[in-house]
Amino acid sequence: MEYRIFGNCGLKVPVLSFGAGTFGGGTEFFKAWGATDVNEATMLIDTCLEAGVNFFDTANIYSLGMAEEILGEALKGRRDKALISTKATFSMSDDPNDVGSSRHNLIRACEASLRRLKTDYIDVYFMHGFDALTPIEEVLSTLDSLVKSGKVRYIGCSNFSGWHLMKSLAISKEYGLSPYVSHQAYYSLIGREYEWELMPLAKDQNIGTMVWSPLGWGRLTGKLGRGKTLPEVSRLHKTADKGPQVEEEYLFKVTDALEQVAGETGKSVPQIALNWLTQRPTVSNVVIGARNAEQLKQNLGSVGWKLSPEHMDLLNKASDVQPIYPYWHQRQFQNRNPLPV
Repeated sequence: MEYRIFGNCGLKVPVLSFGAGTFGGGTEFFKAWGATDVNEATMLIDTCLEAGVNFFDTANIYSLGMAEEILGEALKGRRDKALISTKATFSMSDDPNDVGSSRHNLIRACEASLRRLKTDYIDVYFMHGFDALTPIEEVLSTLDSLVKSGKVRYIGCSNFSGWHLMKSLAISKEYGLSPYVSHQAYYSLIGREYEWELMPLAKDQNIGTMVWSPLGWGRLTGKLGRGKTLPEVSRLHKTADKGPQVEEEYLFKVTDALEQVAGETGKSVPQIALNWLTQRPTVSNVVIGARNAEQLKQNLGSVGWKLSPEHMDLLNKASDVQPIYPYWHQRQFQNRNPLPV
């Protein structure tokens, strides 16, 4: 397993981490992802650790805490062998203060996550979304206090706009507060908007990107493509409208290229899609998920080798789209405004 520095800090993480969004199935939305129980989770974690994947990602909102509880139980007795990231910000109840990144909510949410995870510290604590109603200074000073208390080792953010992240980094520097070292962002061969602003920012500020939904919200598993119909068993039946939308012909153009590369390399379509991400600038880690051991082993097979420059170029061209302004304009000025490639 390859390990990479996690942004602007000294922590090394495996290039793949395991996402626990399939653990629990405690709500209708997450039941469509999976309903892995403790015994199944323990076996999946065994497989991960054997492969060198010692980083496990979850969130308090996943099945309203059940995913954290199951992960904590499955890691019992081997917490020291694992890195855990979890998240807060989204609403956990009808309580008007049980949402957002206020000092009131973050301290309470962190302590609740620690109890569910059965641990006394969180390796990376992410803000799951940007809270525009809470002053950034309040968010960052609260997170800094959690770091200084030892309850949190590093902090990150997720789903931020470029200015959200840059302003947060500037405030951390101004007041000497712990900065975000990682940004957990959506990025895939059918979702490359990350490259327009967030990738250049991550490169400039040395932010380690942790990619979520690397298979395009379940569309790059090899089951979808030109001439193929959606399988009867697919979370897309219930969740397609909740995630990124993809125009059908564009999807088929990308899956055509993936199938061509898969045929020429002997690898599977999802392995190709995941490997492409591991070779992209600023990507420190890719979060993989799995409902069962076979899916996990397939996804683990996406590393330990590299796509050729020719195959990378083919995939880049097939998935390229015209960006919105001002990014299409900036593409025309790369001799003085170079973009990550």
